[in-house]
Amino acid sequence: MTDGTCLRRRGGPYKTPPATDLRHWRLSNEEGRQRWTYCPRGATQDPPREQTLLKTFCRGLATSHYFEELPPAQTALEGALKGLKFYSKLQAEDGHWPSDYGGPLFLLPGLLIACHVTNTSLPAEHRKEMIRYLRSVQLPDGGWGLHIEDKSTVFGTALNYVSLRLLGLGPDDPDVVRARTNLHQKGGALGIPSWGKFWLAVLNVYSWEGLNTLLPELWLFPTWMPAHPSTLWCHCRQVYLPMSYCYGTRLRGPEDELVRSLRQELYVEDYSSIDWPAHRNHVAACDLYTPHSWLLNLTYVILNLYESCHSASVRKRALATVFDHVAADDRFSKCISIGPISKTINMLVRWSVEGPTSPVFQEHVSRIADYLCGHSGLFSSWLQGTNGSQLWDTAFAIQAFLEAGAHKLPEFSACLKGAYKFLRLTQVSRTRASASEPGACGGVWGPQPQGRIMIDYSYVECTSAVMKALKRFQACYPEHRAGEIRHTLDEGLRYCLRVQRADGSWEGSWGVCFTYGTWFGLEALACMGHTYGADGPSSLLGRHPNIDAVERGVAFVLGKQQPNGDWPQENTTGVFNKSCAITYSNYRNIFPVWTLARFSLLYPQHRLAGSARTM
Repeated sequence: MTDGTCLRRRGGPYKTPPATDLRHWRLSNEEGRQRWTYCPRGATQDPPREQTLLKTFCRGLATSHYFEELPPAQTALEGALKGLKFYSKLQAEDGHWPSDYGGPLFLLPGLLIACHVTNTSLPAEHRKEMIRYLRSVQLPDGGWGLHIEDKSTVFGTALNYVSLRLLGLGPDDPDVVRARTNLHQKGGALGIPSWGKFWLAVLNVYSWEGLNTLLPELWLFPTWMPAHPSTLWCHCRQVYLPMSYCYGTRLRGPEDELVRSLRQELYVEDYSSIDWPAHRNHVAACDLYTPHSWLLNLTYVILNLYESCHSASVRKRALATVFDHVAADDRFSKCISIGPISKTINMLVRWSVEGPTSPVFQEHVSRIADYLCGHSGLFSSWLQGTNGSQLWDTAFAIQAFLEAGAHKLPEFSACLKGAYKFLRLTQVSRTRASASEPGACGGVWGPQPQGRIMIDYSYVECTSAVMKALKRFQACYPEHRAGEIRHTLDEGLRYCLRVQRADGSWEGSWGVCFTYGTWFGLEALACMGHTYGADGPSSLLGRHPNIDAVERGVAFVLGKQQPNGDWPQENTTGVFNKSCAITYSNYRNIFPVWTLARFSLLYPQHRLAGSARTM
């Protein structure tokens, strides 16, 4: 543990009293899209609705009367079926499983800044619960980090300090005072990383002269150029696209009383005396994840020089091109974009160009409810996600159900059929095993800030999952495109072997971290017929010979199961871009069931397996 680390307690945010009456929140769900609205008692828009288990569970209300408390499971099969009984009751009507998908602490500030700049109001009940949430994840030292289990940083503290002020708290509120003290101890907001500089500049509490150029002219380059933005990872590309427009036009909010106050609160220096260009590369030590390379610094020197004498006509043409791309993104995504950051910046661009009454800007405003609750984690995380993990979680859940033999049990038939229906509704085509999009893997030829996250890669998790799916398909349809499938499997195996580390592990990129990655790496080997005896380490599927170690793991999982069949939510299980934790709360139900079911299938004679019931 590094100095200054202040870990959050297990399970995420501290439990705090609700700021609203949770009984009056209503969840609407349509094909994986959740939207929460608050309907106070007696409101005309509050039709009587049955308060289902799922809606009660998502609001954090007591659900004990919905579940039967069962004795502790004595075998793996009993534990798996007990877990399925609990989990199946939390399935939404469209077939997926809603869950908390929060954790990052830099998404809500972007929305609040965009709403302040565009004079867009949020419902009072939403604002109250936002304040409650931000208080619940504030660290004991008064700051916030990049995510809920991070140490406090300038990035997290400055942006969430601004959030509380935008939500209506005064500078003398005790939690605001603690946060300001923490920020000043870190040297103030001048040391905030580049995305923080961007948001503060939009709010008009930081000068655009304090940013390295975002060069909208890059979008005029031929697409074959190595530095063309189309080679970036899709999320980076769609964020820097509207960012470059805001930079090129120096978009900023009005200088109102709150802005003038924040200019004095965020810095230890007098705001009017700050030498902004001197702080373009200034990042506080607690925020420095990947130092700039000499090549990146040289690139910035050249680009900033161009910025000081750029052609007005070329800039105008570049901004028009960028706006066309932003408009296309809004048109194709119905103003939700690919993720939460690009959505809010697109919203700013459309407001700036077309005004607050334009139909597109108003559509952006109407989609804020999706931004806040892309995966129904409203009361625990204020998700701010929009994309969620519905498809991912449902695919995992189906595999866990099948592993446990639930397809042979009538009581789970409707549950599985609903999940299959959801997968069909959301079916897409994938041609490679990267995380986001095929073909967007730019060459690693230049400086790679932020830990090599600027372009997309192949991942052991995605590759392994594709390999397993192809193997199952091949078993059912051995003659269909047999040569292509065999080649793909062989290439996938070669990739997994190539990225295995010297100590035998694989690094996970979407879960925490080596346990997750190594599980998928071993699954890839096992599905291709590799076993422990012939190849060294393997997984349960590879029948590790040390049954005592496997047994201890199974006993541990059984011992953690709660009387209703649930498992406790402990530390955050997901991660993205190497440094930011994110919650996948469905994992606590899916993976234990999967583990216990697989053990019972592979070791049917073992005393912990459980007798194979008639199905």
